Amino acid sequence: MEINHFCYIQPLKNELPSSDDVFVFYDFETTQDNKVNESATLHAPILVCLQQFCTACEMQDDDEQDCARCGKRRHSFFEDPVGDLLSYLCEPRPWCKKIVAIAHNAKAFDSQFILNRAILLKWTPN
Repeated sequence: MEINHFCYIQPLKNELPSSDDVFVFYDFETTQDNKVNESATLHAPILVCLQQFCTACEMQDDDEQDCARCGKRRHSFFEDPVGDLLSYLCEPRPWCKKIVAIAHNAKAFDSQFILNRAILLKWTPN
């Protein structure tokens, strides 16, 4: 490739999100009680907390107040944090076009739990 060839960089789209989108922000908390070997331990999720909003409630400061459209705005899952988060995200929402899930540290940490579960369940991307 020639110098300054940046074909892999996608141009920014100058458009607002759809009014039918739900935004979910989540963060996993983990423990490192499981030893893999003498010098390494395994991060195991023990809790996931999430907050969500849609266009009907995005300007409300009080996230304790339920939204008439998207429902309860704060959730915590303890039993099976990864599975419960995925089940919650996959719940039917007939009014919703898409769910945009944003992790606290997706690049280096939080997405690994989702990816591992997707591999275990043999999900195929579409």
